[in-house]
Amino acid sequence: MDLSAVRPEAVAGGDASRRIRVAVDAMGGDYGAEEVVAGALEYAREDPSSELILVGDEARIARCISGPLPDHVSLVAASQVIEMDDQPALALREKRDSSITVATDLVREGRADAVVSAGHTGAAMAAGVLRLGRLPGVDRPALAVQLLTEREQPLVLLDIGANPDSTGQNLYQYAHMGAVFAEQVMGVVRPRVALLSIGEEKGKGDARIVDATARLDHSTLDFIGNVEGKDLTRGLADVVVCDAVIGNVVIKFFEGLSGFIVDQFRAEFRRPPFGPLAAFLLRPGIARIRRRLDWERLGGAPLLGVGGTVIITHGRARRRMIRYAVGVGAAAARARIPERIARALAPGQTGARLSGEPSAAEAGRPAEARA
Repeated sequence: MDLSAVRPEAVAGGDASRRIRVAVDAMGGDYGAEEVVAGALEYAREDPSSELILVGDEARIARCISGPLPDHVSLVAASQVIEMDDQPALALREKRDSSITVATDLVREGRADAVVSAGHTGAAMAAGVLRLGRLPGVDRPALAVQLLTEREQPLVLLDIGANPDSTGQNLYQYAHMGAVFAEQVMGVVRPRVALLSIGEEKGKGDARIVDATARLDHSTLDFIGNVEGKDLTRGLADVVVCDAVIGNVVIKFFEGLSGFIVDQFRAEFRRPPFGPLAAFLLRPGIARIRRRLDWERLGGAPLLGVGGTVIITHGRARRRMIRYAVGVGAAAARARIPERIARALAPGQTGARLSGEPSAAEAGRPAEARA
């Protein structure tokens, strides 16, 4: 399940008819504007109810477009690009007309509801914090991603890239933000929260794990202790919390492993004389497995804890993943994730459902189905 599974009409208190505006950093990513623009336009053709704003060098963007732009797609000029080897904070100061800064400012000014970038992760995160600000009660934001498990219900893993030096207090806040995301967007009733560590015994780990454990033990979250790396696909927890270094290694290992498994199957099924026959007989099952290992469908990671919807996708994203990332941005804006987190972290609300309001996923179900 990615965020695009949240239907507009399933967002509690939202307006399904409201046109969502997504600003796309057209210059970000390893493959340049060609892939980003192509992916964004693919999404635009699929969802005419959302407005897309392509931000970047207008001449370069124009060269990536064949034919007239759809009526719900527009361009906003940005003359600079933050490169992958730039230092984020310095680049934001020196490149004030960069595509990621301009796109984020559109959200700050109310001209867009979400920003999507495949560019420099550090710069996108810094722009989110500096231009949109942190939500009240949040010391540091976190990047969250969903991982599929054997239970079919995905888990939320955070942080996967925003803060490589998180403290126990930061992990404690990530747990609350992840729980809000799991409950209010994914429809998980009272999500189980765990810390990712080197042992399953509660409190086993470094000093920040010990600190976070003590804090979470006294919270109202359903904290179940530690999980190990081998437990992630077993679905023992709904929200798994770690620092950015561990989280980034985990998610990239999953990406590499899934590609490796698919490549091994492909090689064996091409091996004569029986490989092609086996592939034909197993084709339906292979398609299901391949879909489950298809990490591109997740699109991008929401930056939780800032005052706007920011989606950061992989720097190596091709047009297909960009298309999914734009869809994630539109769905995240409809789900009003920042507002939900702010309300959940307000005094007296931490760790609890907001005033009995149904989750985004539950809001679209019949009342008898929720009972």
